Amino acid sequence: MLQIGLITNYNITEKAMAAFSVCDELFKYGAQPMYPAYYKTRLVRMHDPRLENMRAVPIDELYESADILITLGGDGTILETARRAALRKTPILAFNLGRLGYMAELELNELDKLRALFDGSYRTEIRTMLQAETVNLKGEVLAQSFALNEATVTNGSAARIIDLELSDRGTPVTSYHGDGLIISTPTGSTAYSLSAGGPVIDPSLECLCTTPICPHSLNLRPILFPDSAVLEVKNLSKRERKLIVTLDGKINLPLEYQHVLRVTKSSLTTSLIRMSESGFYNRLRLKMSSMS
Repeated sequence: MLQIGLITNYNITEKAMAAFSVCDELFKYGAQPMYPAYYKTRLVRMHDPRLENMRAVPIDELYESADILITLGGDGTILETARRAALRKTPILAFNLGRLGYMAELELNELDKLRALFDGSYRTEIRTMLQAETVNLKGEVLAQSFALNEATVTNGSAARIIDLELSDRGTPVTSYHGDGLIISTPTGSTAYSLSAGGPVIDPSLECLCTTPICPHSLNLRPILFPDSAVLEVKNLSKRERKLIVTLDGKINLPLEYQHVLRVTKSSLTTSLIRMSESGFYNRLRLKMSSMS
């Protein structure tokens, strides 16, 4: 019996009902759906009979025991799930309930495609993740985490110009005077980096991309590095001495004056379940056309 974790914001009625609809399909194949136990009181109040066949599980146990994770939401839901799932390499199947959902595989009107989970007619797509750590003047690692999309260095909520220096394995690359810098994976190239003028990168490519945010220069452009690069971003902002490193829009790490953000390819990866043959470019074209 497949243990399938359903990840969504059950406090939103529409998303809870979407999860119940997914369960209807999973029940046909004898799967055991699980949901985070902290939503149990909320779901019990909905008086939906399908809840009797779903397991309420502590969130850590859910990620530990699930064979497959199904997300219902936008890319933010996928990113948060990916952070936890990467530790066990649990594959993720994403339903898009957001606006764009670049990484999502299915829409809610494609529930019948869930049969692929049980007849084996699906594949997994492995996505690169980033390892990010902040380092002080003594070379000591102060904090570290990982991300699927990007690591962003900014001044936080205050829109003030900052100064950064980028190097690769100790070799200076360039300096930035502007609002910040994004270091993204190919997966993250269609997120914040794209909005900042970065290139769209095929997720099968093995590279990292640096994209300046509103640079005060006519010649600063995005740069692609091999994923073997060891990128270091030094905080040279004398006025804005404490910057913020944001990972996937969720995790914040402080970056003090003269301290360094070191970004490398992580040993962790994200596994996305794919059921169609449409491919990255067809998905990209469809998502972009929906916004035009």
